[in-house]
Amino acid sequence: MIHTEQITKKFNEVLAVDRLDLDVREGEVFGFLGPNGAGKTTTVRMLTSLIGPTSGTGVVNGFALGKQDIGIRRTVGILTETPGMYDNLSAEYNLEIFARLYEVKDVKGQVEKYLRMLGLWDRRFDPAGTFSKGMKQKLAIARALLHEPRILFLDEPTAGLDPEASHLVRDFVAELRKEGRTIFLCTHNLDEADRLCDRVGVFKTRLLVVDTPANLRTSVFGRRVVFHLRSADEKLAETVRGLPFVHEVKLVEGKLLVNLDDPEKHNPDLIRALVSAGADVQFVGELRHSLEEVYLQLVKGA
Repeated sequence: MIHTEQITKKFNEVLAVDRLDLDVREGEVFGFLGPNGAGKTTTVRMLTSLIGPTSGTGVVNGFALGKQDIGIRRTVGILTETPGMYDNLSAEYNLEIFARLYEVKDVKGQVEKYLRMLGLWDRRFDPAGTFSKGMKQKLAIARALLHEPRILFLDEPTAGLDPEASHLVRDFVAELRKEGRTIFLCTHNLDEADRLCDRVGVFKTRLLVVDTPANLRTSVFGRRVVFHLRSADEKLAETVRGLPFVHEVKLVEGKLLVNLDDPEKHNPDLIRALVSAGADVQFVGELRHSLEEVYLQLVKGA
């Protein structure tokens, strides 16, 4: 759905995006993560043909960047970080204006569909300026979907929202995912990215890494299993260190923290070795690193 080769953007002498090679698959939620000023919004603006790249090539939904920009704009939807609405006009009229701009055939029908879907139908005659920030965000999402785009770009869709409004927006993104839409999600909310995204790309002017959240955890930190024992000592730790599939063992407050390959395969062998050495195993769990920890490690390394 999205393919770029060496896409670069400079503003005068400032390098905003550096030789971006990216592939986003049809039907996936792709998270684009990076600090403020990393070039995420600039990337979105290029991929939606709002601005042109300085160099490089790309294809979005079968249309070439810089050559078939009208085709791109017709087939993508975009929610900007600060979506503007006509505050003095009703929610319904706001959407009707944009539906006509997108040349939607059934303007009334599409407007009603998305106002109902996002729980705004009962407020359709109210001026958009009277809406809460969460309601305005949902109205902006409806605007981005009126023309049934195959690719949806969401730039910080839950920024500044209260927990309830954020939850509603995340649920709606999850529903769009079930419909098979391709979603390009820029967010600072790492927990949100972890829950919603099939793959994530960590970006800081250049693309640092792309993978699933689970694979990124493994590649950055490995897999660490915690063995809770009735009592643990260095002798038991040495027993575990002698196993060929174990990389590292730490003894912490009566627990053994073990880095190893394929815990599902090797945990039974490890437990048998501990029991044979006289350990009383109370329970076993995996120490799960957050996507935030992975992200910070990668950005710090960059």
